[in-house]
Amino acid sequence: MNNSITKQTETSSLTDQKIAINGAGPVGALLAVMLAKKGYQIDLFESRPDSRKTNIYQGKSINLALSDRGWKALNAVGLDAEIRQHAIPMYCRVMHDIQGKITKQPYGKEGQAIWSVSRAGINEQLINLAEQESGVNVHFGHRLTQLNFADKTAVYMDENHHQKIHESDLVFGADGTFSKVRRLMQELPKERISYSLNYMQQSYMELSIAANEDGTHKLEKNALHIWPRKDFMLIALPNLDGSFTCTLFMNHEGELSFSSINNKQKTQAFFQQYFAEAMEYLEDPIDDFLSKTPSPLCLVHIYPWLVNDCVALIGDAAHAMVPFYGQGMNCGFEDCRVLAELVEQHDHHWSDILKAYQQERKENGDAIIELAKRNFIEMSDLAGDATFLLQKKIEAQFHKMHPELWIPLYSMVTFSPDIPYKTALSVGDIQQKIMDEIMLLPNIEQEWQQAHVYQKLHQLAQNKLSKVNL
Repeated sequence: MNNSITKQTETSSLTDQKIAINGAGPVGALLAVMLAKKGYQIDLFESRPDSRKTNIYQGKSINLALSDRGWKALNAVGLDAEIRQHAIPMYCRVMHDIQGKITKQPYGKEGQAIWSVSRAGINEQLINLAEQESGVNVHFGHRLTQLNFADKTAVYMDENHHQKIHESDLVFGADGTFSKVRRLMQELPKERISYSLNYMQQSYMELSIAANEDGTHKLEKNALHIWPRKDFMLIALPNLDGSFTCTLFMNHEGELSFSSINNKQKTQAFFQQYFAEAMEYLEDPIDDFLSKTPSPLCLVHIYPWLVNDCVALIGDAAHAMVPFYGQGMNCGFEDCRVLAELVEQHDHHWSDILKAYQQERKENGDAIIELAKRNFIEMSDLAGDATFLLQKKIEAQFHKMHPELWIPLYSMVTFSPDIPYKTALSVGDIQQKIMDEIMLLPNIEQEWQQAHVYQKLHQLAQNKLSKVNL
């Protein structure tokens, strides 16, 4: 009995620690909810004004795709049902070729889907839920200017240009690709921090497809639509109001790029040549294109993620990636879930928690960054390629025959939240080498359903994958 009382008292004192989270995006807001449910006092700081009162997201943010890793994190704190009410399941890719021919590719087994959510919408839902948690205070319009990594004292500039000093016991940088917390970490003279921010050659721009007059969708609702054009592509994700949020990914500079398409005549010719079918649906694409500035796509690698065992990076601040696997938010949510689980495993001792968190998440962050970068080729080029689509059919059939031996890479990443990203990457590389052999079999296009193909595939998989623990 006395030991129990002692432990409860000790845990209570540990949860008295105050935690500051910088960045009230989806990851920062979810982290606030999770840690508040553990009993901590949370101050959530956001440099921008409250998006529920302004329209700060307009034209700046692509739609997001929630998959099983994200849902698992939301479910861990009982938020999944609330979020699901505002999400649309997408069960397949719909590819639109340059002649307007349509092909479909299921994302997984029957009933499996990724879910289209509005970035602004899910962010606002999570902020609302954070504000409902006792112990969470949200501070909008507070821009971090200084951070003392020794005593965790931070200086903020508020909307009225007044300086405010805030003291805490732990600090998280959930402030995105261009994280201020991360930049301040890099300026520390005695810390050996390795860091890179690489711009992709592609940038992106949002366009839109309006709903029909009766509020229905002009394209198939429960699908992610792709117009793959090899070096560039257009995608469309459904919204609850019947519209689609479209994103054009294209080289920033070069012969055919955002920079070279710089007047109305060139823009008209570009859309008519490459997206004639999409122009039937797009809402004023020419003027929309010319009025907007393309946004960059970046990859962030940094190590360590921690300073003094009390300041840590999470989400895009630690591992910003390109959106081509739809895992940016899912990975950030998984960061939050893993961290929350480690709080219990290490009995609220944050030095141990943060070291374990960094060890667990760094390799996985690097793995999904690599996978996301590779997936641009799959989406923009291979998704419309007959050989690639045949390979996916063979893999899907083999998975049905031997689910314990073969899980397709996309399913490992998207529908298997208990498989680490680093495992998915390494297994996926082995699988691709196996499939390269299978696709070289004589007359594979005609013979792909024959038993000998799957016997050969089973032999190769047994030899190369049987020791892998999924």
